[in-house]
Amino acid sequence: MANRTVKDAVTVKGTNPQYLVEKIIRSRIYDSKYWKEECFALTAELLVDKAMELKYIGGVYGGNIKPTPFLCLILKMLQIQPDKDIIVEFIKTEDFKYVRCLGAFYLRITGTSLDCYKYLEPLYNDFRKIKKQGRDGNFVIAHVDEFIDTLLREDRECDIILPRIQKRHILEENEKLEVRVSALEDDLDDLGESSDDEAPPSPVPERKEILRRHRSPSPRHRRDHDRIRRSPSPRYRRSRSRSPRRRHRSRTPPRRHRYDRSRSRSPYKSSHHRHKDDEHKSKKKHKKNKKEKKKEKSGEDLEIQQANELRAKLGLKPLK
Repeated sequence: MANRTVKDAVTVKGTNPQYLVEKIIRSRIYDSKYWKEECFALTAELLVDKAMELKYIGGVYGGNIKPTPFLCLILKMLQIQPDKDIIVEFIKTEDFKYVRCLGAFYLRITGTSLDCYKYLEPLYNDFRKIKKQGRDGNFVIAHVDEFIDTLLREDRECDIILPRIQKRHILEENEKLEVRVSALEDDLDDLGESSDDEAPPSPVPERKEILRRHRSPSPRHRRDHDRIRRSPSPRYRRSRSRSPRRRHRSRTPPRRHRYDRSRSRSPYKSSHHRHKDDEHKSKKKHKKNKKEKKKEKSGEDLEIQQANELRAKLGLKPLK
């Protein structure tokens, strides 16, 4: 009963929504621990909280084909079929990037070609990094715009076969979709104008000018150079002979008296200083723990505030 689609569900692409996921992967999801513990009796309201807890995207991994939480939530969304407004709010949210990816993936599976291009193409401007788990279980760094581009161009993503959609140029020819304007076109136009305004490069100097610059030095400069390199006269040469007194000097440095600090200190003084150092370390550690607790508290408050904003957009009750 828990794995069946809701009674009032609408068929997607002419079939049961859950059948968009292959049977082998679907059975693995039903047997997974995350599905049994976290996705049991999950409603559209509770689905928002589970989506905000996502830390990465991915399909299945490992030799025994384990599904990721991202894939489990996709199947749960196909099972309960949340409203289109909730999916659009998932895509438009900017605070939670994995919630955005979840909504975009679900819309790509269930939506029409016009909806896919209308709601997913604006996400090309999202360059945030996301973690993606591969088939071997290792994590790689991806970006939101790369994920959206894969959804619109490829036939398979996160080990799920994506339904076919019409090409964009066909929709443009039928006047169902406007021509897409890239956000980089303005930058390219500015770059072209700045390159036109620049002055032309200076001409290359002629060969005679280059030879004149690198020709051999004059005889006068050659004489000065030879005079510098010439060795000094014997009259001004310094004698290398050492005096007898210096010759018989000992090379070993004299021994110096080493001052032992441990003897000069009394045991009472050393223990006193040691006690002070321990007090200073304990105070420093206490301050550090206080700062860390404040940071954790402020981070939790910020997450709760962002979650409440998303829940308010969806018409749900705020968190306590």
